[in-house]
Amino acid sequence: MPQLICPHCHLPLTASDRTWSCSNGHSYDQARQGYLNLLLVQHKNSRQPGDTPTMLAHRQAFLDGGYYQPVSDRVNELLGTEDPRSILDMGCGEGYYTDRLARAIPTADCAGLDISKEAIIKACRRNRGICWLVGSSARLPVADASVDAALCIFSPWSWQECLRVLRPGGRLLLVGPHADHLLSLRQQLYDSVHDTPELIRNLPPELQIVDDQVLRYPLELSAEALADLIGMTPHGWRSRPERQQALLESGLSGLEVVMRLVLLQR
Repeated sequence: MPQLICPHCHLPLTASDRTWSCSNGHSYDQARQGYLNLLLVQHKNSRQPGDTPTMLAHRQAFLDGGYYQPVSDRVNELLGTEDPRSILDMGCGEGYYTDRLARAIPTADCAGLDISKEAIIKACRRNRGICWLVGSSARLPVADASVDAALCIFSPWSWQECLRVLRPGGRLLLVGPHADHLLSLRQQLYDSVHDTPELIRNLPPELQIVDDQVLRYPLELSAEALADLIGMTPHGWRSRPERQQALLESGLSGLEVVMRLVLLQR
């Protein structure tokens, strides 16, 4: 795993049994589920930051159905080419992508970080061999230049933090929605469809794009799977319940997954 640092003073953390501590005497107990909570109370945005338990349950059911496996496969392919020794998944959620990445690149030490403790508890159940962390991508509890590859799928990231933790030559893979992603679903749920924000904005000069591609494939869903897709996204609380119900009853055709994957190198 990457070298962990104290979120208070940023000194290295070392483990003794199930307690991690720094030389300044700050200590953190590893939970019985296996994760380490390095998110300070003052850095939480709310009492329960991150996705809600309902969203997490929908996401786990949908991802375990294999509907986004082509995305995971492409992620594993892009990150596996350079044989990284350490990988950090920022905003890993309940661990679907991190787990499949660790299995695809067994020589790498993988760590998954998310601001939601409930998400990380679910991730621990997937794979106890991964270092699971409760923390913020805006304040990564990871030492400078200690990561070979970093990954961010549908989550916020900090350019400054990515540059800090990546080793020279290290790679960063960003995955986000293309303008066409789930377009037919959005057209049915809303009167008008908002533009999709650009994935890459204000790119630092220290990072160079080495690959920029779009993954597109059709998606056919049962009513149950469609309910999980809606429920795992902000569409579940942004769109009107009566429109969601009507869509579940009528079904949806022409649905496409369209992801943009951008691989950068430090």
